[in-house]
Parts: sequence; structure tokens; C-alpha cells
Amino acid sequence: MRILVTGGCGYKGSVLVPKLLARGYHVEVLDIMWFGNHLVPHPNLKVSQGDVRDIDSISLNGIDLIIHLSSVANDPCGDLDPKLTWEISALATMQLADKAARKGVKQFIYASSGSVYGVKEEEQVTEDLELKPLSEYNKTKMVSEPVLLSYRDRFIVQVVRPATVCGYSPRMRLDVSVNLLTMQALSKGKITVFGGTQVRPNIHIDDITDVYLHLIDHPELTGVYNAGFENISILDIAKMVAKHIPVDIVVTESSDPRSYRVNSDKLLATGFRPSKSVETAIIEIIAKYRSGELKDEDCHYNLKWMEATVFSPRAS
Repeated sequence: MRILVTGGCGYKGSVLVPKLLARGYHVEVLDIMWFGNHLVPHPNLKVSQGDVRDIDSISLNGIDLIIHLSSVANDPCGDLDPKLTWEISALATMQLADKAARKGVKQFIYASSGSVYGVKEEEQVTEDLELKPLSEYNKTKMVSEPVLLSYRDRFIVQVVRPATVCGYSPRMRLDVSVNLLTMQALSKGKITVFGGTQVRPNIHIDDITDVYLHLIDHPELTGVYNAGFENISILDIAKMVAKHIPVDIVVTESSDPRSYRVNSDKLLATGFRPSKSVETAIIEIIAKYRSGELKDEDCHYNLKWMEATVFSPRAS
């Protein structure tokens, strides 16, 4: 099988691509490489630096399956340049879907986001609830979903709405809650929590990448699936970190009371089972830091890095 992974050099892609190669698939990666390329060379791997907006440069000849991870990731980065966010995360998705249909791609897995629900009072946020996205990032994900689903008579469409991903990746992110709080404890000797009562759904990076493998194995599982297995408050995540790194937790006021929860019973009903937890992610990050493989560097914070590179006057 020949698979195209857009955004394959990113946080999730850097964990997913080696798993695809281990299965014997031929993998083509397209990535703009704002954060570099951490993929290990492999005879069945072709990595191209390119912009997903340049649809004419994307060859789908011989591609059986697309895993579409490309987007301007997270709310603050999406707000840096809303036009760019819409072009990359929505318009390019629509163009890629149209080209996939024309070129005979058989299966399309789309990485949406659990944040498309917005703020929900319901304890069980299931796939059938109304979507009320709040940010540019969330909105681009929401509008892309029905576009892709409109092609379901042309190819298999599988939409995943992941919770906040946590855990170590060769292309690390330290701007997501679990990873951020763990690094604060390691590098600053204390954890600062804003508010703390906000609930966040979480999924280990090994589990979300395994969800994509599960969908490859089960093409009959079409439609939309939540993917998040631990709804935990920010303060409780901090306490979990402090159990492994004894540091003080400083709680300050927050202007962001938003809580997100997701229910993934629909995915669980397909036979998928998560194998790791938030606590596993914390333990693994600690080990990588103490071994010297992971450092607290600007390149691991999307907003900080994009402001210094992509949106720097020197970069334009």
C-alpha cells in the first residue's frame, strides 16, 4: 500500500510514519517543515518539503490512502494569520479531497479536532452534538469535515476528532497541557496552573497514531470518531506530574474557564483499546529529559517558534 501523509514531519506524524513503515507500507510525506524533519531515512520513505496549498505540485499517482494531518496547529497559532490558517487548514483540504477523488484514492483519513464542539455543558460529548467552534483553528476543522464527507461515494472517508495529544515525539511539542506542565516541573522546579478547574480530554500520542492504524485496518469504519480517553482537570494533571516530580503547584486566576470533554464510546465499540495513559506520557517525558534527549527549547513551542521564524520580519 502507498500512503501519503501530509504534515508527516509534525508532532503526530513523526510517531505515525515509523509505524506505517514498520508495517511495510510505502510512505510519502509532504510537509512545509516549519519545525524541521525528524524522520529517520528509510528505503520505503519519501519526504518532500512543500506547501499543501500548492495542489498542482502534489502528485497522487499511485497513492491508495491519504492521512491528512496538515494544519496550522492550535488556537493561538491559527490566530496569528487567519487568512493563512483558512488557506492551509480548510481550502487546501478541500482541494486535496477533490484531487483525491479525481485520481482514484481509495481511502482518506482526516485529522480534525475534539475542539470543534466548543464549550459544552454535557458530561458526555458525543459525535452527534452540535458543533460550535470558537477559534479560527476550530472553525477550519469544522468546515472541512462535511466537505470530506461529501466525497464518501468516491472514497472511504474517516474523520478523527482527537483530544489533546500528550507524550513524547521526535518532533516534540511542549505547548500542550500534559507536556507543558511536565516540562515546567522539570526545568523550572514548579508548576504554574491558570485556574485549574478546566477539564481537558487527553490521548497519548501512541494511542492516537494507533487509531489511524486501526482505521486503515477497518475501512468499513466510516464517518466521524472521537478519540480521547481521559477527561482530567488541569489541576489534577499538575498533581499527577507532582507525584513524579515533587514540586510546588502555584494556582493563579484564569480568564479562560472553558472546559472540554469527549466521549469515545463509538470508537471503543469498534474494538479499539488505548494502551497508554496521561501518567505514562508524564513518565516517558521525564525519562527523555533526564537522558538528555529532550530539552526545554523554543522550537518545541509552536507559537513562540512561528513568531520567531515564519512570522519574523527576517523570514519575509
